[in-house]
Amino acid sequence: MKAHLTLLAAGLLLAACGTPPPTPDSGIQPPPAWQSFDTATARTDNQQWWTHFGSPQLNRLIEQARRDSHDLAAAMARVRQAEASAVIAGAPLLPAVTAGLNGTRQELLRGKGYSQLDVNRDNRTIDYYDAHLSASYELDFWGGKRAARDSALSSLSASQFDRATVELTLLSGVANSYTQALSLREQQRIAEQNLDNAQRVLDLVQTRYDAGSATALELSQQKSLVAAQQRRLPQVQQQAREALISLAALLGQPVQSVTLDDENFDRLHWPAIDAGVPSDLLSRRPDIAAAEARLAAAQADISVARAAMLPSMTLGLSLATGADIAEQLLRNNVYNLTAGLAAPIFNNGRLKAERDRATARQEELLELYRAAIINGFADVEKALNGIHGLDQQRQWQSEELHQAQSAFDIAQSRYQAGAEDLLTVLETQRTLYAAQDMNVQLRLARVQASVALYRALGGGWRVM
Repeated sequence: MKAHLTLLAAGLLLAACGTPPPTPDSGIQPPPAWQSFDTATARTDNQQWWTHFGSPQLNRLIEQARRDSHDLAAAMARVRQAEASAVIAGAPLLPAVTAGLNGTRQELLRGKGYSQLDVNRDNRTIDYYDAHLSASYELDFWGGKRAARDSALSSLSASQFDRATVELTLLSGVANSYTQALSLREQQRIAEQNLDNAQRVLDLVQTRYDAGSATALELSQQKSLVAAQQRRLPQVQQQAREALISLAALLGQPVQSVTLDDENFDRLHWPAIDAGVPSDLLSRRPDIAAAEARLAAAQADISVARAAMLPSMTLGLSLATGADIAEQLLRNNVYNLTAGLAAPIFNNGRLKAERDRATARQEELLELYRAAIINGFADVEKALNGIHGLDQQRQWQSEELHQAQSAFDIAQSRYQAGAEDLLTVLETQRTLYAAQDMNVQLRLARVQASVALYRALGGGWRVM
């Protein structure tokens, strides 16, 4: 028996030993620096990036989304599923132990009995009690069990990274929806202001028309402009309500439960963000880390499929006792030690196909891992390029807005004095409104470009 127990201990030792799977190599060399413009003296702390926009209400909305979002709750549930799967996959690395306790009573109801019965007419009833403790273990000679455990652990890591990706996407969506709602409020205010301006000019034209110094054509032109401004107002209001509905969905709430404070859109500001170097992105984006973890799981699955094609050996040990009287149950002890060897002979190519499928799956995930890296680089480059271009546009747009406002004021005064025709006033009105609207759009685009860069960089998330 000592030799058998030594064999069992050796099998357990083989299962416990093993090296962790190597980190998958994408074969992609990151560029040394970003091609797009980057600010050298930028903010390097991206933790809780949403607080850098200076909006207390945005901070509250972010925390509400993290607490109430159904998508994030579902992602967390998927992590718990992966944790349970990892426990299940690691269980075969140790022996399975079972215990049992049985009691049996046989009684002859009629007749003389027969040879298979333990009872007869003279002894019509017999009791029997037994207890057993058994352990079984399959030796992991080929590493298939360890590979299955490693695959499950890598899948668990991928699930955790997916949860981080869902959270990053959610928070970016909240920031974008909220800033869009604020910008549409500002556009609504501008539309109302321009409607007032157009109405004042219409009153002036009406007065001049009544006095005979303005034509019916000029009056119709200004009425047309007022109608256009009135049409624009409900359009902006509709877009603002849609932005609020989208925000409510991200918060996991019906839109009736979401109210926003009257925060000024101009209060939002954007920080300078340090993009670092491209090689940092591999540890900063959870979607890249998830792709890497899935590739590692696929590599382990190949080892599982290969081990299934090789012989397997199972050891078993049981301790049992039995008696006719319960008080004597522990006096009759026996043990049973078993060893079995099984090898696949014919399975119509199923095991080979399983290996080939696992290999093809690994090749697919390798390409997806490479694609995730390249797409990550592209996301950062586009965000940096967008920020640089928007900053240049805003420099000139500020001057455009200033000159448009000055031109409208001058044209309105000259028309009132009779020194300018209405056509000039109409053109300066349209130019001013377009400049004001573009100012809000560029400011929104600049804020959302910063959000996009934070998201492209992983939003402060890092592989631990």
